[in-house]
Amino acid sequence: MRHFGHISPTAREGLFFREPSIFTADSPARMLSVALGATLYSPATRPSLADDVLKQAARGVVSMVLCLEDSIDDAEVTDAEANLIRQFAALAARDAASGNAARSPEDATGTAGAVDADVPLLFIRVREPAQITDLVRRLGDSVRMLSGFVLPKFTEDRGRQFLEALAEAETACGRRLFAMPVLESPELLHLETRGEILQGIARSVEKHRDRVLALRLGVTDFCSAYGLRRAPDMTAYDVHIVASVIADVVNVLGRADGTGFTITGPVWEYFRRQERMFKPQLRRSPFLEGRAEELRTALIEHDLDGLLREIELDRANGLLGKTCIHPSHVAPVHALSVVSHEEFTDAQDILSPERGGGGVLRSAYTNKMNEVKPHRAWAERTLQRAEVFGVAKEDVGFVDLLAAGLTN
Repeated sequence: MRHFGHISPTAREGLFFREPSIFTADSPARMLSVALGATLYSPATRPSLADDVLKQAARGVVSMVLCLEDSIDDAEVTDAEANLIRQFAALAARDAASGNAARSPEDATGTAGAVDADVPLLFIRVREPAQITDLVRRLGDSVRMLSGFVLPKFTEDRGRQFLEALAEAETACGRRLFAMPVLESPELLHLETRGEILQGIARSVEKHRDRVLALRLGVTDFCSAYGLRRAPDMTAYDVHIVASVIADVVNVLGRADGTGFTITGPVWEYFRRQERMFKPQLRRSPFLEGRAEELRTALIEHDLDGLLREIELDRANGLLGKTCIHPSHVAPVHALSVVSHEEFTDAQDILSPERGGGGVLRSAYTNKMNEVKPHRAWAERTLQRAEVFGVAKEDVGFVDLLAAGLTN
């Protein structure tokens, strides 16, 4: 699979200075943690789940979470588990029929018609540790379609149980399985316990570093603890109590010194037109100047102005990728994840071998200062993102990438 693999090779060639790389579920964890992109959640109760997964793959989704937790009723868990077993078996059968198991990454074409060649990275969000070992046992051979588990309400004590169950399941099935802990407990939000909880989480994930693909933020749960809900014109960063938690999580767990983890952006809750309190950003966005009116209308009607602003703030605050609950959010997340030609040029200049001793240089675009040592970590992260999301051509912007991503 690859980002923008659902559009034609000709279209990709027209958009990218350097195209996104191909990756598989067996690629290195470092690459996969960056490649997650817009992770689409779906309730595990959906009777057509296998078809839904393939349909979303054909639209550019590369990672999905099939949820047994908050998205379904407590009384539905048993039936949802049984449904998951059936749906994974169906996906595995289609995968085998398409010859996927024998294909190498280099064989993948990434064309829009190769739906069965692009099954996303699939994760199951469980409620309790015992579900991990039980589900892996029940999945049987179809466990090869599973990339790992999402671990809710993660703290040191609760997380230890989840991660030990995951290690046991790995041994039982003989496959690498990743963990994506969700940081959402009230104790993490409360000021008097936040530091202790963060340090405990850090100890847990460090012990299982090879298994922890990314850390996810449960901002809806944070808001719930104080009876809050952000409006569609506001981002998570406008809710100060939430923004403070995000900052502390990145401070402790997202450092660029080799000790940090990929931390993904919070969910955007809105996907239908809502009454606004503020003027929509997109209506006056320079991105849209000279573009088709239908694209402008589509963006505004889908309430994406707030989403776009939040994605940009995610990046500015050290987050990468995003939890998504609606397919319409995927294309904007991926379009804004592509590295611009200017960013790529700056990153390459900063990491140039002849600049190993440091110093300051004017950017190739002659609009900023690049200071080699302070900007080095940024440049390294930018090139990691460029590997999986590609580098746009010099004259290609967000709207061009978004329009291409919406072609299916």
